[in-house]
Amino acid sequence: MEQRFIAIDQSTSSTKALLFDEQCKVLARTNVDHKQYYPQTGWVEHDAEEIYQNMIEAIRILSEELKVKSEEFPTGQVTGAGSMAAANSSLFTLHSSLCLTNQRETAVVWNKTTGKPIAHAVVWQDTRGAELCRQLRAQGKGPMVMQKSGLLIDPNFSATGVKWLLDNIEGAREACSRGELLMGTIETWLIWKLTGGKVHATDYTNASRTMLFNIHTLDWDDDLLRLFDIPRSMMPEVKPCDCVYGETTCEGLFPTPIQIAGVLGDSHGALVGQMCFEPGSGKVTYGTGSSVMVNIGEEPKAAPEGLVTSVGFSAFGKTYYGFEGNIYSTGATLKWIADQLQLVGHPSEMEAQATSVEDNGGVYIVPAFSGLGAPWWQSEVKGAVFGLTFATTKAHFLRAALESIAYQIKDLIDVMARATGGRLKEIAADGGPTKNKFLMQFQADMLDTPVVCTEVDDASALGAVIMNGFARGVWSSFDEVAPLRKVTQVIQPQPNKQKNNLYQGWRNAVNQLIK
Repeated sequence: MEQRFIAIDQSTSSTKALLFDEQCKVLARTNVDHKQYYPQTGWVEHDAEEIYQNMIEAIRILSEELKVKSEEFPTGQVTGAGSMAAANSSLFTLHSSLCLTNQRETAVVWNKTTGKPIAHAVVWQDTRGAELCRQLRAQGKGPMVMQKSGLLIDPNFSATGVKWLLDNIEGAREACSRGELLMGTIETWLIWKLTGGKVHATDYTNASRTMLFNIHTLDWDDDLLRLFDIPRSMMPEVKPCDCVYGETTCEGLFPTPIQIAGVLGDSHGALVGQMCFEPGSGKVTYGTGSSVMVNIGEEPKAAPEGLVTSVGFSAFGKTYYGFEGNIYSTGATLKWIADQLQLVGHPSEMEAQATSVEDNGGVYIVPAFSGLGAPWWQSEVKGAVFGLTFATTKAHFLRAALESIAYQIKDLIDVMARATGGRLKEIAADGGPTKNKFLMQFQADMLDTPVVCTEVDDASALGAVIMNGFARGVWSSFDEVAPLRKVTQVIQPQPNKQKNNLYQGWRNAVNQLIK
């Protein structure tokens, strides 16, 4: 019987459960949102227990939908998810397995005896560690941290969140000294819960985003652990992406345990899902924030200024590295406009209004809600709007918000192009905002580079599926799985006489904010 892959894509705003087949096609999907907590200015938190329960709920909803389809249509009379469900009777089959991709850097600390987090998770967008980062940079720790971890000292990464929890939650340091506490990024927490506390593990990609992991030795680094006063006893075991992590019944949803195999961070998942197996190939993930990553091969080279070096992915006994830049607010900007400002009912409504005007009317939005990420790395900067006049309309504002995404991506692509020897041949794009035709065309024009969209919107989840398949012997090589990538659209850059002036306007706006 053909393999079925249950992929969990645990993002900053929600938890998706998707069902894939061996042809890497999505047969069904569901999505459950979780609450965002903003207890103080600059603080962003998640309830890790809510996220776990949402994951179980998403799998349950997925299975119920498939059961309904299997009951509605006799075997052989339908195609797609219906025929799959009818053939298998239900989602629960020995030929299913579970894989995970997740929001990175978000830090959870929990008590291994009670199984309860000691506080809400500190999300990657959180800036409460900014002052500590400034102190460490002033002490000259930046070069050491960069050499070992590949990362700049920044509160975006997990170490400052973990240290804050240990230093500020009552009794945490004492419990830690007794060996009672564990830490992990979100996938570590989910694996621990799924296996009933039997497996405390992470993968190389998520570990490489903590600022505690040595990308050369592929192990937790004692110097970095000491720098942030985090004991090694808290740290999970680190494994390659393409291995079996454990077994689970998903709280009894499966009558017999299924394997958990294939784990990696969301940006790395998209790199794999876009089949960027060759050095020099790269992708842009348009999500809550955006990640631009280029495969640089098996050597962890020093990143050019403004970028970081991370583990790209690990498979077949080899580790591949990537240059990466992270933008904190792209899709989050559109969500803010819809949810907070209520200028539109849904981000999907923005394109029609944005294209109702010829240009941005001189308006630039710098969405530094959580500071500016790469290539600026200034966490203390706040968001700003420039160029407002009495002639400014809502359409100009919405267009400026969409354009801000393309400008931020261009900031990073230009640095990467110089580092890799010239303009990239193409950029693979994934994520919800890729459905915005105006944004994708504007992006291609700004980059003067084709933007390639593929059949699967959920590239991060697909990357986890591919690693699951490698771990379980479904595919035995990159070459075997690469042809499953189906390109649906290539957006070619169009002549745009104003693009240089538009981009210079963006840079002028940013320069008014950075120090």
